[in-house]
Amino acid sequence: MLYKRTHMCGELRLADEGKEVILNGWVAKARSLGGLVFVDLRDKTGITQITFNEDVPETVLEQAKSLRSEYCIGVKGVVKERSSKNSNIPTGEIEVFADDLVIYSKSETPPIYIKDDDNVDDNLRLKYRYLDLRKNKMQRNLSVRHRVVKCARDYFDEQGFTEVETPMLIKPTPEGARDYIVPSRVHNGSFYALPQSPQMFKQLLMVAGTDRYFQIVKCFRDEDLRADRQPEFTQIDLEMSFAGVDDVIAIQEGFIKKVMKEVKGIDVVTPFPRLTYAEAMERYGSDKPDTRFDIELMKLNDVFAGCGFEVFTKTLAEGGDIRGICVPGGASEFSRKKIDKLVDEVKHYGAKGLVWIKHEASGISSSVGKFFTDDELKTVLDKCGASEGDIVFIVSGTSKVTYDSLGFLRRKVAGLLGLLDDEQFNFLWVVDFPMFEQDEDGNIKAMHHPFTQPKLDELEKLDSDILGLRANAYDIVLNGVELGGGSVRIHDKDLQARMFKALGLTDEECEEKFGFLIEAFKYGAPPHAGLAYGLDRLVMLLLGEKSIREVIAFPKNQNAECPVCEAPAPAGEGQLEELGIELVPDAE
Repeated sequence: MLYKRTHMCGELRLADEGKEVILNGWVAKARSLGGLVFVDLRDKTGITQITFNEDVPETVLEQAKSLRSEYCIGVKGVVKERSSKNSNIPTGEIEVFADDLVIYSKSETPPIYIKDDDNVDDNLRLKYRYLDLRKNKMQRNLSVRHRVVKCARDYFDEQGFTEVETPMLIKPTPEGARDYIVPSRVHNGSFYALPQSPQMFKQLLMVAGTDRYFQIVKCFRDEDLRADRQPEFTQIDLEMSFAGVDDVIAIQEGFIKKVMKEVKGIDVVTPFPRLTYAEAMERYGSDKPDTRFDIELMKLNDVFAGCGFEVFTKTLAEGGDIRGICVPGGASEFSRKKIDKLVDEVKHYGAKGLVWIKHEASGISSSVGKFFTDDELKTVLDKCGASEGDIVFIVSGTSKVTYDSLGFLRRKVAGLLGLLDDEQFNFLWVVDFPMFEQDEDGNIKAMHHPFTQPKLDELEKLDSDILGLRANAYDIVLNGVELGGGSVRIHDKDLQARMFKALGLTDEECEEKFGFLIEAFKYGAPPHAGLAYGLDRLVMLLLGEKSIREVIAFPKNQNAECPVCEAPAPAGEGQLEELGIELVPDAE
């Protein structure tokens, strides 16, 4: 028998008293007191207390006594006001006195608790994800993700965008990370790649006259995982013809404004602040700065010029930098033990050490106190804007080392001091990125991708100062996380050829890897620009979660495995033979 429900478990209120209702769901908790049975019935909307007493048929009461956690049941009964109310749940003023019960299926004892604060091992949660998803928190997360996607579809439709699906099986192309490769049975020895992004296809759609495109799209990158990264992830992807930087930014700020209002009930102020890449690095040590707290980097080269501290003088002689941050109220918070831990952490960013200066009521103390007088240390404190009770941390090295180390450190100490408010949303744009960067081997590579348009009034730098050439590129940042990035694209085939040449690609390599795009540009390509959001990251931040795994229904673990279906798994010999693949035994 199947009861057709009249309400969801989280909907009933005191205004529904006296109504006959039918509810379906899972038993969150059952308590039998002889002639009285209480059941907390749960579905994705919440919990309602169900009461069985001796007024029901004996067979129904006996069934109720047999209920255990996670039994899937249906009940029929009347809504009544609770005598002992529960203020912890929205339905806590009512209960349903049942007069009938159906058990759809029984449950063994679950391997994990179905409650939000279960504190269970993540691997176990992912293995039994279908149980983990029954939690109210996880159902809320999926619901918020749905609402963000709906906002995107509604908003971009209103703005004249057409949703177009692009292929999942494409040609392998270099886009910065490893491709996931799919062998072709029909074309033995050839391979598809899963797309790292729809970049070239959305540019082809601009050539095709689509004018404004968007897509909620899966992307794939075979790279090491972290809290906000998965091998497969979802983008809100878009492209606009006859558009420049300001056009894209204006459209995106409208989208964010809609999402924040509809999902969080917050009116965000637009336009968002804009920082150039150079300013973001100089002030925050990061191209995705968190501006929820007022700790900025201070360049100290002039203060330490000519000092007798060998570490600093050597850094300056080698063309490096000395930078510091002032942490308000940090003098008493950071003991030697805590500082030692910070020293170990900044070493991961290339720093060889961490100098500190404390300004306390008892005086000034420092890890380099024997090399400087109190007056000299006071000059450093003044330069950094430090007051009594503050601590200054200093790093020396190459610009990259000082930026990376202090960029990490400012956010780390802010977290330790409780300055990171998950309900504060600081959006900003970082613009004017470098067009190129240099890898450890000295090779030039595109900072974003080779289709990004450089600043057209700086093109002479291609031949004289290639690392000084800036791009018409922009990232949207929220609370220290890059939500999305984009750029104006190159639509001129001759300029595109110059970019490929600057990257060291031969004509043959260009034709092999990007020939279809170059061919398309011969037939009237419009100026165009676009952007892609990380949907998972956006939802994660809206919910105050620390990992995108919390907003993906079936995520991979840290080893890029799916614990539910146990992928990846070996293929059968017959499949491999059909694909023309022979496995080489591991050397170990």
